[in-house]
Amino acid sequence: MEYAIGLTVVILLSAFGLGFVIFVHELGHFLVAKLCGVKCEKFYLGFDIAGLKFCKFRWGETEYGIGILPLGGYVKMLGQEDNPARIREEMERAKQGAEGGGLAASAASEERSEVGDQRSEVGDQRSEVGDQRSEVGDQRSEVGKAESPNPEPSSYDPRSFLAQSVPKRMAIISAGVIMNLIFAFLMAVAAFWIGVEQTPCVIGTVLSGEAAWQADLRPGDVILEIAGKKMHQFRDLNTAIQLGDINVGDSVPLLVRRPGVEKPFTVKVKPDRSRGAFFIGVTGGYTTRLLENRKTWLVQKRRPVLPGSAADRAEPALCNGDKIVQIDDTPIDNFAQIAVELARKVDVPIKVTVQRAVVGTNGKPTGKTERVTTVVPPNPMWDLGLVMKLGNVAAVQADSPAAGAGIVPGDKIQDPAGDPMLLPDWLRRRAGETVDLTVQRKGAEEQIAVPVRLRRPMDYSPPASNSPVSSSALGIAYLVLNRVDRVIEGSPAAKAGLRPGDLITYAELLPPDDETLEKLKLEGQATEEVEFDEKKRNWPWLISLLQQLAPGTKVKLTFLRQGDEKTVDLTPVESEDWFNQERGFRFELMSFDRKAESLGDAFALGGQETLDSLTIVFRSVKAISTNRVSPRGLAGPVTIVKIILLKADEGTAKLLLFLTLLSANLAVINFLPIPVLDGGHFVLLCYEGIRGKPANEHVQTVLAYIGMALILALMAWVLGLDFGLISRQG
Repeated sequence: MEYAIGLTVVILLSAFGLGFVIFVHELGHFLVAKLCGVKCEKFYLGFDIAGLKFCKFRWGETEYGIGILPLGGYVKMLGQEDNPARIREEMERAKQGAEGGGLAASAASEERSEVGDQRSEVGDQRSEVGDQRSEVGDQRSEVGKAESPNPEPSSYDPRSFLAQSVPKRMAIISAGVIMNLIFAFLMAVAAFWIGVEQTPCVIGTVLSGEAAWQADLRPGDVILEIAGKKMHQFRDLNTAIQLGDINVGDSVPLLVRRPGVEKPFTVKVKPDRSRGAFFIGVTGGYTTRLLENRKTWLVQKRRPVLPGSAADRAEPALCNGDKIVQIDDTPIDNFAQIAVELARKVDVPIKVTVQRAVVGTNGKPTGKTERVTTVVPPNPMWDLGLVMKLGNVAAVQADSPAAGAGIVPGDKIQDPAGDPMLLPDWLRRRAGETVDLTVQRKGAEEQIAVPVRLRRPMDYSPPASNSPVSSSALGIAYLVLNRVDRVIEGSPAAKAGLRPGDLITYAELLPPDDETLEKLKLEGQATEEVEFDEKKRNWPWLISLLQQLAPGTKVKLTFLRQGDEKTVDLTPVESEDWFNQERGFRFELMSFDRKAESLGDAFALGGQETLDSLTIVFRSVKAISTNRVSPRGLAGPVTIVKIILLKADEGTAKLLLFLTLLSANLAVINFLPIPVLDGGHFVLLCYEGIRGKPANEHVQTVLAYIGMALILALMAWVLGLDFGLISRQG
């Protein structure tokens, strides 16, 4: 019941926020049109396709309503028409107030001269009655003639959009964008007045084999500058990498401060663009504190550990907000030390000492703390019993044992562990020793022995989608192919009939049954899907996902055997000699509260946030147009709704900042020089202002059709991305 109420509140907040962004845009057009004396016939949120609408009412001469299609809104002004099929019809209707036979119902029409000649004010300025035409009249063509298809403003009803001067029409067209900018600024000011939780530019996780891993960046590293530009929050890092002036193959200098290192140093990172945008493979920094139980509308309980994990089996139990201060005999001051300890003690129990808030008999904190020591056992990996084929080395870490031994990407190492997924652990157990690795160079027939002195692991680097597996002890990342090399006897895979040579093509991770979820006190779990092909070497990602889901998760594997497609269901089992380094701990993200100290400070912070949002939108549009960022990264209406629901659940300030970005986005997109959009209309008005007459009506119609086709194509594209009809990777 609580969840249903919370979901309702979040949906209402999101709908109101999204609707208000659209409302202020259309309100800008409406107010300025009214100030210019233009008749506004309709004011709608959403589109009343085929006349379908949720509600409507009339106030004065304007019909207000909410259309059935919630993808925007519009103001319908007399004489203005975006639908190319109705441009001529609307232009003719806008003339009725000036023609002799069909007078428009407007204030101006009441000022016409008497019935004898039925002429308007403009008509009163015509030349003698004999020819009944003025100079302006001579410049008008009859309906359907092509000689002069664009009548003068005096030909139109004085209250039509087309009858207004070019500056007035420019003001009406640009008013929506201006209102969006004002709204974005006010939302940002309000957010910083409330206080915004931001994430510092600190690294929490370095993903296996990615650019940051190759440059030997580590958890806890603080990014101070990128290419000389100061970084204030983690968002700045993503923006600088994805939208910065980077060419494929270029290295970017990062100024880094590392815990335990006296002075900042410079690291050069070569961002990778294989995912559709420049990417270095890091996540935001973590604290040493387990998740606190901060309730939101949708999340009533935040678990400090993963249900069913080793951390969940700790004795005594770990609690929300526990701060880790010691692991075995090692004092803990930062998350980087936790990462090292977990990476080096994978297969043994660890004693974890936490600092815990003391709770009184009334269930409220007393303000005091106590130290509690708990034992956390090793965390067996969930395994399917498949040993996949080992691929080539994909990356080598800077200043690593592998780099010192001359191992390079493209080499293939003979697997001494017998399973490429177990190789990192095999190497970790031999830290400090010199081992002879058998290496086959790319293109060479003979193998060579390469002696390498292994180091102690520095951290744990989990794989992401389409990532290789990495070994910190050796400093290599290598591919694991999706073809079965062998099947472990008695395993789930063996019982399901999988064989060596089978090619995995698809996997679904299915939620546990309701009884298991209820036992674990979990509300539900979505189905995860993983695709495999020559470019998507996703076996490490599948295994990593499996460790993050609730016990009882089932795996449905689709594979090819001699050209035939088959599907099997597998129930994972706990491995006896393979352990999860993360153990199920869930840590709080690092954050700081940025709150305005005064109204002036709120205006300054809000102004900077609005400017940053506009810059991000402009740079994103430019990056997509120049193919620096893949259009597969665009968000459609479904994705936007999901994000706004998430932000609404995170708090008012987060929602307001997202509305700032969304409003800035709407302003920029609407003012692109595309026919049908406000920017396209503005360009045509500029043309009219320079030449002294509008563009040819037929040209306008063709441009309108082109603009509408572009918009429809864009909508089809983003909806395809939203509903998974188009892959976001490619």
